[in-house]
Amino acid sequence: MSLNKVLCILGCFVLSFATNAQTEAQIALADLIPELEAKFDVKFSYTSEAVNHIVVERPNDEASLTTIISDLNATTLLHFKFLTERYITISTIEKTINICGVLKTVDTIPLYGASVYVSGYTKGVVTDENGKFTLNDVEVDATITISYIGFETKMLEALSLRGQKDCFIITMTAKSEVLDEIVISKFLTTGLQQRVDGSTQLNTEQFGILPGLTEPDVLQSIQALPGVESLNESIANINVRGGTNDQNLMLWDGIKMYHSGHFFGLISAYNPYLTEKVIVTKNGTSSAFSDGVSSTVNMFTKDEVNETFSGGFGANLIHADAFFEVPISKKIALHVSGRRSFTDVFNSPTYENYFERSFQDSELTTNGEDINEVATASDFYFYDYTAKLLYDLNEKHQFRAQVIGINNNLDYEESYTNNSNETESKTSNLKQTNLGFGGDWEAQWGARFQTHLSAYYSKYNVDAIDYRVETDQELIQANEVLETGIKLKANYKIHDNLNVLNGYQFTEVGILNATTVSNPVYSRTKKDVLLNHAFFSEIEFKNKTLFVRGGVRANYFQKFSKLIIEPRLNLHYQLFNNFAIKFLGEFKNQSATQIIDFQDDFLGVENRRWILADEQTIPISESKQGSFGFQYNKYNFVVDIEGFYKTVEGITVSNQGFYNNFQFINAIGNYTVKGVEFLVNKTAHKYSTWLSYTYSVNDYGFKTLEPSVFPNNADLRHSVSLAFNYDILPNFKASIGGIWRSGQPFTKPVEGNETVQSGNSTFVNYDSPNSENLEDFMRLDASLNYSFKLNDNVQTSIKVGVINVLDRKNTINTYYKVDPNDSNSAIRIKKESLGFTPNISFRCNF
Repeated sequence: MSLNKVLCILGCFVLSFATNAQTEAQIALADLIPELEAKFDVKFSYTSEAVNHIVVERPNDEASLTTIISDLNATTLLHFKFLTERYITISTIEKTINICGVLKTVDTIPLYGASVYVSGYTKGVVTDENGKFTLNDVEVDATITISYIGFETKMLEALSLRGQKDCFIITMTAKSEVLDEIVISKFLTTGLQQRVDGSTQLNTEQFGILPGLTEPDVLQSIQALPGVESLNESIANINVRGGTNDQNLMLWDGIKMYHSGHFFGLISAYNPYLTEKVIVTKNGTSSAFSDGVSSTVNMFTKDEVNETFSGGFGANLIHADAFFEVPISKKIALHVSGRRSFTDVFNSPTYENYFERSFQDSELTTNGEDINEVATASDFYFYDYTAKLLYDLNEKHQFRAQVIGINNNLDYEESYTNNSNETESKTSNLKQTNLGFGGDWEAQWGARFQTHLSAYYSKYNVDAIDYRVETDQELIQANEVLETGIKLKANYKIHDNLNVLNGYQFTEVGILNATTVSNPVYSRTKKDVLLNHAFFSEIEFKNKTLFVRGGVRANYFQKFSKLIIEPRLNLHYQLFNNFAIKFLGEFKNQSATQIIDFQDDFLGVENRRWILADEQTIPISESKQGSFGFQYNKYNFVVDIEGFYKTVEGITVSNQGFYNNFQFINAIGNYTVKGVEFLVNKTAHKYSTWLSYTYSVNDYGFKTLEPSVFPNNADLRHSVSLAFNYDILPNFKASIGGIWRSGQPFTKPVEGNETVQSGNSTFVNYDSPNSENLEDFMRLDASLNYSFKLNDNVQTSIKVGVINVLDRKNTINTYYKVDPNDSNSAIRIKKESLGFTPNISFRCNF
């Protein structure tokens, strides 16, 4: 026999012996008990449920019964007790245990901010800056779920993590998927994360606390980011890097939304408790998206079919809401949510402040002087709802269908006494709605090829009936947007670091504007439809140091036979361990914009209406943007600096809302904004703090106006945000922060010649456009959050927030009108910000 054969046989024998020895070293307790009864002539008393599935070390053949029983007591959660020398009882001594663990990557980097929770319960924690977590009083038979963005979800038995002297090290495996990795896991506050492509992700379930907020309001929260402002405190008027609010693309589960705020912009219209994450992109957008020349706000609802029923409900001083995740089977689930204000029943101090802020200088607060004994009453309410049906055909095919509805309704009643001492009453109404439907089919055709087919329908309406008692005139106005779309995306992973995306998108947009007047009789209706075919392609490469995504989008507008090519580039390079540089650039277009009417429209409350480009008086808007910056990130200390340059062509005077001599002139122009964003952020286990500063110069360019170049309405030269969050106790958190920014530009009348007359009409004679600035805006906000458990299944929280703690009077807009008592002079109208506004919320999640 050869030496090789001898060695092979010997190796097989050793391997077989080792395997058998390992198997024999452990034994099921249910099998060991009969052996001990036979060997030592004893009898055990127990239930089969107590010993099933328990595996123990096989005792040494020479060990005594007393030694064996002592070892079993030490190594199991059972209690072995001698009743007599021959009879032994076995009982369960623990129903709950304490567990702990430390999460790390394969490179032993701690994972901060990961979710660890008991499956089927609301009990859970977030890992600290060292990746450590502890959970007390966990059911012995519980399953622990560990999840972290960009990593595979782990499910472990609680017993395997039973707390000992040292916590168990749990290695998380990076998820192999097309999504970008997170580069900063805790950005500003828990639940805000920065992605490698420069976008920011908000995870509402993990969201911490921000100054002044009592809920993780999606559109209020993103204003903590540098370069994201609201000139008038309204989330319906968010300005990203100097752009107007209609230049932000709002997507909810792939459905384009044309309405974003309740209470005419003071509250986000999107319920945050089923919105799992929100991704905000200011530049370097994927070629799969267009139609938002300033930013993209992409909202995603929860997308997993869970086998346990869960939900929550809550209320604050404005509204109440509830959401539920209902499992129908192992493959089908239904997610629903609803929210409604009770402002038409109960007027809280918060409501009074919001009402005064929203409706100041509208027909609800001003009346004609020739009407005697006017009595007014207004009822305002809003509601929203969502529903999502989830169906997992199998691991490779998933189907989703979703619906969202948003509604704002205002009824305004005037009772007045005329000159004949007769009392009459007239009612006006303003309603805003946005209804959306969507469906998705995601298919995994192999290890490397994936497709995603989606379709949606969105309908937006603003309808107003305004009866003017002074003139006995009824004004009926309507603005309707109908959009349908379909998108197909195909991802092919060439290898682990390289992915190719190709796709096609078709959209049809129809917009109607109608006005009807009763006295004198007048009616006008205008409807436009635009079809857009878009093909897009991009390639993405990423490894530990480099992320680069380059793409192109071709948009063809059938009505105009116009082709617009949009290149995109996004690069992030880790130059050193803690230092990275980034470069982003994009071309984008937008065919639907808003024009701004003035006080006589929609009760003077909602003065924006959507219109479509016609390539004559209203061109398709096109933007070009580039930015360059660097980032330092070490020990949860972040310094981020980014300079940007953006120009948007194809804006119109009616789109900008001028209060000057240009407001009734038709002109097409552009704006150019250049600036720098600076952010310093430090996060730790118990606190986080940040300071952001934005400097920018934003100018209009209208060749047909004089002057042709002047400051943009959104030209905020300086903007500073500072905040500090602190965990006073594990379940008691506080947040305080402030905003300071330059006052926005406005136009004054010509001194000494404030009005001019044209025929029988008198107008304000404005000076050079936007040559003055409002007073600086400054506001301090604060919040407290206390959470506690009603029982093991119900997590409760009470949050208190105060906006404008110092009750500072900030002017957020101003304009002039002819003095009714003196036609030679103009009076200044000021719109003020929210004053001291407290709010409190109570929530229960189960």
